[in-house]
Amino acid sequence: MPADAAPERAKTTRGPLLAEIRASLGGNIRQYGMMIALLLLVAMFYFLTDGLFLEPRNVTSLLVQNGYILILAIGMVMVIIAGHIDLSVGSVCAFVGASVALAIQHWSLPWPAAILLGIALGILVGMWQGYWVAYVGIPAFIVTLAGMLLFRGLDLMILNAQSISVPESFQKIANGYLPEMGPVTGYHNPTLVLTLLAIAAFAYFELKNRSDRKKYEMHVPPMAVTVIKIAFAGILLLVLGLLLASYKGVPVVGLILFALVLLYTFITQRTVTGRHIYSVGGNRNAAGLSGVNTQRVDFLVMVNMGLLAGIAGMVFTAYLNAANPKDGVGFELDAIAAVFIGGAAVAGGVGTVTGAMIGGLVMGVLNLGLANMSVDSNWIQVIKGLVLLGAVAFDVLSKKAGRRSFIGMVMEAFGGRRESARSAPLPDTGVDDSGAHPTGGSTAAVEEAAHSIHLDEVVPEEPSRQG
Repeated sequence: MPADAAPERAKTTRGPLLAEIRASLGGNIRQYGMMIALLLLVAMFYFLTDGLFLEPRNVTSLLVQNGYILILAIGMVMVIIAGHIDLSVGSVCAFVGASVALAIQHWSLPWPAAILLGIALGILVGMWQGYWVAYVGIPAFIVTLAGMLLFRGLDLMILNAQSISVPESFQKIANGYLPEMGPVTGYHNPTLVLTLLAIAAFAYFELKNRSDRKKYEMHVPPMAVTVIKIAFAGILLLVLGLLLASYKGVPVVGLILFALVLLYTFITQRTVTGRHIYSVGGNRNAAGLSGVNTQRVDFLVMVNMGLLAGIAGMVFTAYLNAANPKDGVGFELDAIAAVFIGGAAVAGGVGTVTGAMIGGLVMGVLNLGLANMSVDSNWIQVIKGLVLLGAVAFDVLSKKAGRRSFIGMVMEAFGGRRESARSAPLPDTGVDDSGAHPTGGSTAAVEEAAHSIHLDEVVPEEPSRQG
């Protein structure tokens, strides 16, 4: 046997595994790239602040201070996937927050009833704007620009240039924590239990997804890839859980956000309505010809955005302990930035709730890390703007030039050889027998994936918006 046979055999064994890891990331390149960028940002600020950034109090503050933006990003990603934009969410947040504070303070409405009032107001606002977008046909940009002015004016009329405080019981929506219980362990016990449940749930759904793909004879990556993915996510969840449990535990706004992420991930990925949103954003004309009620989809995404804007408005009012005339200024820009940084396509049809959360956390980490370093607030805005521009520009320019993706370069740095691409299986693009793509693409995604292999790149780019 030749002397170099063993190294050659190890290289050929390693090649397919790396190719499978790359292929398993297909369709989520921007999302995984920004996840790596988020981890690098956290590590950078940890060393630049001598460990201050990852103090338990700071980690909790990151979640509490950005909770309302992350809630807005959930609704905004669905609006953008459908091919629209909403510029009114900041004004809607302020309007709902002021209305709820007024109802509690001057009408003596109990705070649970006031929360229901805020939810109802958000839905009514969404229905108002959804009607003009879906059934009259006015572009969402114009409708929500008008809404930004309209609801800002109503907010100022309600407050009359004054602040309206809210009771302490209402403030716990944003500033409260789960109560402590159980034996003395040095940690917040309910948070530890929730962390273990989250890890178990992630592992269960990953294995169930793998089983479902096998059942329908779809491409399934090696078990090693699934194990690595579960282990990596489990470690991150465990570290986050221990940090939160070292302070006061999971804040109430964290529970609200976690429930919304689970709900809307299920809606977008596992329901007919979610598939329709992607199809309308990917190719509106084709979706209409396929029987999708595009007007209904447009109406629903705007109603949903109003609902989540109302929730975010109440969370922000509770966070500040009062409704103020300047509430909501710039919220829409932060939410839109979070969605695009998280991997959504400008043209619509592509994006995920998880990606929007990652994008929002990137912005939050930048805010908190730069503040810990005592960077001037003006420079913080400059840096955030450059990060947003760079995140979108990198994706657009890479696609135009046919360059390797960020994930591809990272995998290559860990020893992957591009020669293995020619022997790698065709990446799973998620295209079923009908030619429909779950993220709004079409069978063109298969051709794009095959073309990427001929270019010695095993990670396909996200399918572009057709039409």
